[in-house]
Amino acid sequence: MRLSLIAAASVLAMTATAPAAAQSDPVRSATAKELPSLMALYRDLHANPELSLGEVKTAAKLAAEAKKAGYTVTEKVGGNGVVAVMKNGDGPVILIRADMDGLPVTEETGLPFASTVRGKTPEDVETGIMHACAHDTHMAAWVGTLRNLAAMKDKWKGTVVMVAQPAEENSAGALAMLKDGLYTRFPKPNYAIAFHNSAALPAGVIGIRPGPTFASVDSVDITVKGMGGHGAYPATTKDPIVLGARIVSALQTLVAREIDPLDSAVVTVGSFQGGTRHNIIPEQALLLLTVRAYTPEVRQALLDGIERIAKGEAVAAGAPEPIVKVRDPFTPPTVSTDAYAAQLRTLFTARFGQDRVRDVPPTMAGEDFGRYVIADPTIQSVIYWVGGVPQDKWDAAQANGGKGLPSLHSSKWAPDAEKVIATASEAMTAAALDVLKR
Repeated sequence: MRLSLIAAASVLAMTATAPAAAQSDPVRSATAKELPSLMALYRDLHANPELSLGEVKTAAKLAAEAKKAGYTVTEKVGGNGVVAVMKNGDGPVILIRADMDGLPVTEETGLPFASTVRGKTPEDVETGIMHACAHDTHMAAWVGTLRNLAAMKDKWKGTVVMVAQPAEENSAGALAMLKDGLYTRFPKPNYAIAFHNSAALPAGVIGIRPGPTFASVDSVDITVKGMGGHGAYPATTKDPIVLGARIVSALQTLVAREIDPLDSAVVTVGSFQGGTRHNIIPEQALLLLTVRAYTPEVRQALLDGIERIAKGEAVAAGAPEPIVKVRDPFTPPTVSTDAYAAQLRTLFTARFGQDRVRDVPPTMAGEDFGRYVIADPTIQSVIYWVGGVPQDKWDAAQANGGKGLPSLHSSKWAPDAEKVIATASEAMTAAALDVLKR
């Protein structure tokens, strides 16, 4: 009973700045009714995260929720993916996606339901596991949306395809589901929507933009080869540490001097591994890079430039040719359909009020939601943000010049889950009803 009162109070507080007509809206009422059980589901998901490609128990929970709501459910699509379909007469088809995987991060939020789960990465490294990207809020809102739509069938016509996707964090999930017949075994969508919680917006605020929203992401490994030996006799060696340092420095010129300043691009060396002792020059070193862009042309220019620089620096050092490997799969850019983004922005502003809907800049983070449109460019698609920063922490950060907030993937990221789930469930339901309206 106490949880119900708290949840209802939270929803009512968020409606204070919304238009008066929206405060009695059936979508908001339905969402508020479901919120206590959605929060219980959220806490369970948060406490029991699973890594990419291992979302077995998580998928089973979501499949059970969809079956209970009356959807036709298919499990193990593209691995652990869940597809829940509800047909309700003739009309458009809308796909609504949530991602399920956690991250290899040891949680430090201090929440009473914090994850204590441990596991191993594909590289066999033992680690804590956490929903540090808050996919647990995505899943809870997904369940809230499918429940709302099932209960409001008299208000819409068409087909809803609810997709619970595995392996977003390693960019394998959407591709695996598409390869497993997502658009042939199930109704192909006319529209596709998703949201992501934001660590850069106050809780309950929606951020939306047309066009490029997330960047493409490539992971590149450079194995720098040398000739090892004693640290006291460097002239008898070809030092891969020094060569690796030269490569790192030279890579900075790719964005600074080879990419048009009006194009966005990132080349970051996230790891430099080499050597075992102070006085041993190793045989090789390893550089791990992340590469980001918005267009195929810029992406290819960066990848070509990385290989050229690595091999060129090796020639200059008289060292063996390095091995440059671009890992597969890569994450393509996610681009929201201009007209549909504008349509949703208008819809959300009318529902939540201008103070809770903002234009946001693109991000160089990655999201494999873009694959759903790349597979069929006729689909109108939008991914938007729902802010998760608790208001007191947001206010404190603004007083400190915007500093001090944990980011997505931080061990300390703890969004205001009630506001994220309530806002996202309502927004997603309203967006679906707008497309499928009778």
